[in-house]
Amino acid sequence: MLNEHEAFKNEETIETDFKEKMTYSEYLGLDTLLNSHHPLSDHHDEMLFISVHHVSEIWMKQIIHEIQSATKDIEQDRLQEAFKKLARVSKIQVQLKNVWDVLSTLTPSEYMEFRDKLGSASGFQSFQNRIIEFSLGYKTEHVLHIYEKDPKLLEILQAAHDAPSIYDVSIQALKRAGLPIDEEVLNRDVSVSHRSNESVRQAWLTVYRNVDKYWELYELAEELVDVEDLFQQWRFRHMKTVERIIGFKKGTGGSGGVSYLKKVLDQYFFPELWEIRTIL
Repeated sequence: MLNEHEAFKNEETIETDFKEKMTYSEYLGLDTLLNSHHPLSDHHDEMLFISVHHVSEIWMKQIIHEIQSATKDIEQDRLQEAFKKLARVSKIQVQLKNVWDVLSTLTPSEYMEFRDKLGSASGFQSFQNRIIEFSLGYKTEHVLHIYEKDPKLLEILQAAHDAPSIYDVSIQALKRAGLPIDEEVLNRDVSVSHRSNESVRQAWLTVYRNVDKYWELYELAEELVDVEDLFQQWRFRHMKTVERIIGFKKGTGGSGGVSYLKKVLDQYFFPELWEIRTIL
């Protein structure tokens, strides 16, 4: 342990002249980040509402970065590299899910003090959440109309919508490993959500019944299940937080609120990976 004199001497060695050098604040763009809160009411809790959604969007940006990179890795049979990125996604998803615990400290009465200020703005419009859904394989073309106000953003979303999902490239990896996959699956329109297929189900069953032979594909499957499991946990916490704060009212922007959020809990990105658990 340093005594007080030694600690003080060490403090003196820390550089303090940053006139010509980049600072922590400059590197992180904190001036932009910390000045991006623009409450529309005087209510104390609107700051929390904005912060929770800012944090969520920042984590979503990182998730997109990792999933898109992992998708390229799988396409090029670099599965080990993909595992690290997907494991990171799962860790981020835990943080994203826990954000709802913070927002749930907002009571219905408090939220109603500033809800009308949100106008038609709604979390349903989160374009990053759409990109994540598209990247995982849930393709919904009709939602693209929400973003027609911004042509550049719409172009980005359309590209993500039309690109192969991480599950599409994983199924292609099964084929390259010598497992039989129906041609209609391999050559399907990837701008449409994947539907459960018997050949894909049998391929994953073979992987799980021959773990030593197909270790990397087995690990890939488990990483994907982790991601989907945590995504559904995030959806559930979202739904319960909304129900706790506004009950079954319509969401801002006209979304279905809790009724819509309950509906999406039944959606699967990787259906065969869940179905085989009953068969094994």
